[in-house]
Amino acid sequence: MALKTRLTELLGIEYPIIQGGMAWTATAELAAAVSNGGGLGIIGAGHMPTEILRDEIRRAKTLTDKPFGVNLMLLTPHIEELVAMVIEEGVDAVTTGAGNPGKYMAALKARDIKVLTVVPSVALAKRMESIGADAVIGEGMEAGGHIGELTTMVLTPQLADALEIPVVAAGGIADGRGVAAAFALGAEGIQVGTRFMCAEECTIHPDVKDRIVKAKDRDTVVTGHSTGHPVRVIKNKLSREIGKLDRENRVDEIEALGTGKLAAAMRDGDINMGSLMAGQAAALVCSIQPAAEIIQDMMSDAARVMGSQAASIVGE
Repeated sequence: MALKTRLTELLGIEYPIIQGGMAWTATAELAAAVSNGGGLGIIGAGHMPTEILRDEIRRAKTLTDKPFGVNLMLLTPHIEELVAMVIEEGVDAVTTGAGNPGKYMAALKARDIKVLTVVPSVALAKRMESIGADAVIGEGMEAGGHIGELTTMVLTPQLADALEIPVVAAGGIADGRGVAAAFALGAEGIQVGTRFMCAEECTIHPDVKDRIVKAKDRDTVVTGHSTGHPVRVIKNKLSREIGKLDRENRVDEIEALGTGKLAAAMRDGDINMGSLMAGQAAALVCSIQPAAEIIQDMMSDAARVMGSQAASIVGE
C-alpha cells in the first residue's frame, strides 16, 4: 500500500511508520531493519554512554543506506554530549522525550536533522510546534514504558485539530486496523513499539519476546503512579512488588527497586524481576517476524480495512 503523507515526504521514507525508540531494545540492528523495510528505524539512546551510541549509529550506517534516527531522552545527565555527537554523526532525524528540546533545535536544524517530539497533551504539542518541531508524536497511555493520561483515540484528533505540523499517532497500534484508525483520526503517520519488539532483528532476550506473544488483553499494568512518572509494563513479580510500594507511597524504595531492571529484562531475560516495558498492544502480537514483513502486513491490512470500510459506507 503506497500511502504518501507529509510525514513520508519529510523523512524521505516509503511508509508512514516510525519505530519506537525503546531503550535497551531499539538497537542498530532493529533500526536498520525497519528502515530497510520502508519505515523510519530509531536507535533508542536511553542513558547510553556517548561512545557506545556513536558505535550504534555507525553500525546502523553499515546495515542500511536508508534514513534512520535516534531517540533522545532529554533528562539524561549527559544529554548535551549525546546531542553534540548525534549532530556530528549526522543522523536523519531525532525523536525526543522527557524534556524540552528547544535549546538544541537550532543546532539540529542547521545539520538538517528532523526533530519529532513525543507529547502526551495538546498544550505541550503546541509548545513544541512553536519552537520549531517538524512533527509531534502523540503517545497515548496504551503505550509501553513512560506514559501520560490520555488515550491515543482521544489525543490524536485533538492534536490534528490544533497543529499545522504533521501528527504521528502512538500507543496501542500493532496491526493494519490500528493504522487505519490512526489515519481516520487525523494522523499522518504512526509510531510502533511493542510490535517491533517481536521483530526477528530485535536483539532483546527471546524470553521477553515469548512473554509478549503470550500476552492477553489485561496482562499489562501501570506502575509507579506515586513517583509522578507512571510506567506501563507486562505484569510480573517486579510489577507486583512495585504496586505494593506504590500503594504505600514509598517512592524512594520504588526508584531503588527499579534501577537496572529494564536491562535485566531485555538483555538478561529476567522475566520475573526485570521491567517488561510493553504496551497494551502486546495482546495483538501473535508471532515473531522480520521487521519488513511486519511493515508490509500492517500496510496491506490497513489498505484492506480502509477499502472495505469505504465500500460499506457508500453501500457498494
